[in-house]
Amino acid sequence: MPQIKSDKVRFYGHGEKWSRKKDIAIVALVTEPTIADAAKKAGISHATLHKWLQIKDFKDAYREARREAVSAAISRLQRTATEAVDALRDVMSDPENPASARVSAARAILEIAVKAVELEDLEARIEDLELLLQKEGGKR
Repeated sequence: MPQIKSDKVRFYGHGEKWSRKKDIAIVALVTEPTIADAAKKAGISHATLHKWLQIKDFKDAYREARREAVSAAISRLQRTATEAVDALRDVMSDPENPASARVSAARAILEIAVKAVELEDLEARIEDLELLLQKEGGKR
């Protein structure tokens, strides 16, 4: 699981003094497998953590921390994507590998390439629609 540093997670409620314990609890919620484990790591009771999870500002802060964790994980995946493609290409190109492995690697490469093109096309269409909406909005 990605590392979230507690010094990067700072969320303050409206008019409520935000405690360091809440920051620690949010980090624990993101990094621990269960709420009970997160409460223990944060040094608070399970009941207290459940109460905090009912507070809108705390829930919003937790949601943002989860987004950051997912974003960090996606970044890590993207950094290793080139290695993954190289590994697939190596499997596909090595005549000593079984034909089924070479075919599976080739299929994976083709499927990913097609999806990438589809996503690029979709992104271009969305951009075109957004421009059209902006132009239409300006005519009124």
